[in-house]
Amino acid sequence: MKIGDLQALIEKMYSEKDRQRGTPATFLWLCEEVGELAAALREGTQEQKHSEFADVLAWLATLANINDVDLTHALEMKYGKGCPGCGKLVCTCDSKP
Repeated sequence: MKIGDLQALIEKMYSEKDRQRGTPATFLWLCEEVGELAAALREGTQEQKHSEFADVLAWLATLANINDVDLTHALEMKYGKGCPGCGKLVCTCDSKP
C-alpha cells in the first residue's frame, strides 16, 4: 500500500468521526500510539511491532486528513530531492547533535 492509498482509505473509513474529534484529540491519540510503539520495540513480539507501526501510520494519516495535508506531496516536497539539510541522496550532514 502506498502512502496516498493509506491516506485515502483512512479518510473513507473514519473521516466523519475524525473531523468531529478534531486536531488536539487526534494528536493525543497519535502520541498514545507512539508510546505503544515504543513499548513494542522495547519488549514486544514481531506481530505487536507490525501492529503498532501500522497504528502510528494510520493516526498520522488521520491527522494529515483533518488538516488538509497530502502526505505524498509533503514527503515529495521535503525529501524528494534528497536530504533537506545537505541536498544529497546519501546524507553527508554532520551527525553530531
